[in-house]
Amino acid sequence: MQFQLTADFITQIEQLIANKDGNALRELLQELHFADIAELLEELDSDEATYLIKLLESELTSEALIELDDDVREKILNRLSPKEIAKELEELDTDDAADIIAELDEDIQKKVIGKIKDEEHAADIVELLAYDEDTAGALMAKELVKVKETWSVAGCVREMRRQAENVTRVHSIYVTDKEGKLMGRLSLKDLLTAPAKSKIRDIFIPKVDYVTVHTENEDVARIMQKYDLEAIPVVDDNGILVGRITIDDIVDFIKDEAERDYQLAAGITQDVEADDSVWKLTKARLPWLMIGMFGGLGAASIISGFEAIFLTYPNLLLFVPLIQATAGNVGVQSSAIVVQGLANDTIKGNIVRRLLKEALLALINGMSIAVVVIFISHFAFGTTYTESISICIALIAVIILAALIGTFIPILLDKKGIDPAVATGPFITTSNDVFGIFTYFLIAKLILGF
Repeated sequence: MQFQLTADFITQIEQLIANKDGNALRELLQELHFADIAELLEELDSDEATYLIKLLESELTSEALIELDDDVREKILNRLSPKEIAKELEELDTDDAADIIAELDEDIQKKVIGKIKDEEHAADIVELLAYDEDTAGALMAKELVKVKETWSVAGCVREMRRQAENVTRVHSIYVTDKEGKLMGRLSLKDLLTAPAKSKIRDIFIPKVDYVTVHTENEDVARIMQKYDLEAIPVVDDNGILVGRITIDDIVDFIKDEAERDYQLAAGITQDVEADDSVWKLTKARLPWLMIGMFGGLGAASIISGFEAIFLTYPNLLLFVPLIQATAGNVGVQSSAIVVQGLANDTIKGNIVRRLLKEALLALINGMSIAVVVIFISHFAFGTTYTESISICIALIAVIILAALIGTFIPILLDKKGIDPAVATGPFITTSNDVFGIFTYFLIAKLILGF
């Protein structure tokens, strides 16, 4: 039965903590899943959450720490001693342990690593910390099951049993040579059906997908998604097998990237949460708002430059919001599709062909909207036929321009190594406001012969 965290349950836990009733708390919480423990910890204050972390077994609380929101985990870790943090890390796979320890100050990191009893585990964590944050080396775990091609099936089984004790999930069995270079993978079915004296070299599968420690996380995710992999081995520059990346790590990475891109698209430049301080939220939001402000001032300046025409044709001003809104929507639509395609590596072929396709689509959409606008503008707003035609032609041109900007900018940013997600939202909307208004009044001026 799925656990439901209720207000009454939280109150009960808070009362037991206040009474320091450790036995009752252990009995009440020991059967919960670590994800439920994490959910509970986030509802308690920092002191109460820290009390539970110290009270419960590290086998349970260590996994709960991984599930916590970053800010909540930081507050708890600040209340734990290096020895207590080390005790939690000893229960985690190296990749998760490295993620947690990377959040600590450098001097605290050294103290925590020094308190980890398993020297090999500590060395593996230090190794992972040395890799760039956005690479496979930092994402991988050192725990895996590997066998040598020279082993017999019987010897392989014995060694696998020993190695599997330290591996949470055995997704794959990797085969290496004497130097540790990755040779292939081993099918469990082939292992179980082969004669005990057979050599691994005779039954392993030489074809295996892998990445290097320097492969970027986005490329790792793309490879695992393309080939539907549950895990992928990681090798160093010499082809030595050094770790593996599992699907749960990739799912977490994709989720984090999606949240980051969503914030960028919304004009938020930093990774923030709703509960963050006003100052932190302000720093994350203000830059794009300032850009939007200057874009608005630019549009106002353009309108003032065409003051003479709307003094003669005041109805033109009525359709400025239509031009701005339509240009912004078209630009965001186009850029969103391109950004998604770049993320999924589905943007292929010549950029000119893609721009022409987007222009044709914009032309069709623009003409469809213009047919509606031409009648509404004339009968509802009293514009002359000439004014209505100029408005509609300008609207079509603005839609095409917005689509081209929304398509071209993300591709350009991606080629320059900049996250194309910044092209959506305020960036596209602001730029299309400025270019849209200029195009609108320029075409109206030409058609009306002003």
